[in-house]
Amino acid sequence: VRGGSRCDAHKVREGSFADRRRGSRHERGYGSAWDRLREQILQRDKGLCQVSLKKGLVVPATQVDHIISKAEWRRRHGTLDGVDDPSNLQAISAAEHRLKTQAEAAQGRGGSKV
Repeated sequence: VRGGSRCDAHKVREGSFADRRRGSRHERGYGSAWDRLREQILQRDKGLCQVSLKKGLVVPATQVDHIISKAEWRRRHGTLDGVDDPSNLQAISAAEHRLKTQAEAAQGRGGSKV
């Protein structure tokens, strides 16, 4: 196997999306409108991770997070309408975002809250 860890049968083909089940970033709602909104949220939160600030730490944010995840929002409201409202978005560091996403995934699989 050259240039990656996947065998020929499982390599990502040129022009294909690595995870067809999830769809492209645009299909998941992360197109150009999201890019503009993301920049607005990063500016609003002064480029600081809001999760870290709550812990008393000052850490730069590089990502924007849905406070209530899209899956939970859909469960609660039956729709994704309103999920991208700025009041449901926060600037977050990559490390905190990864931890939050892992905790949400575990909870979604019936695991305990982290």
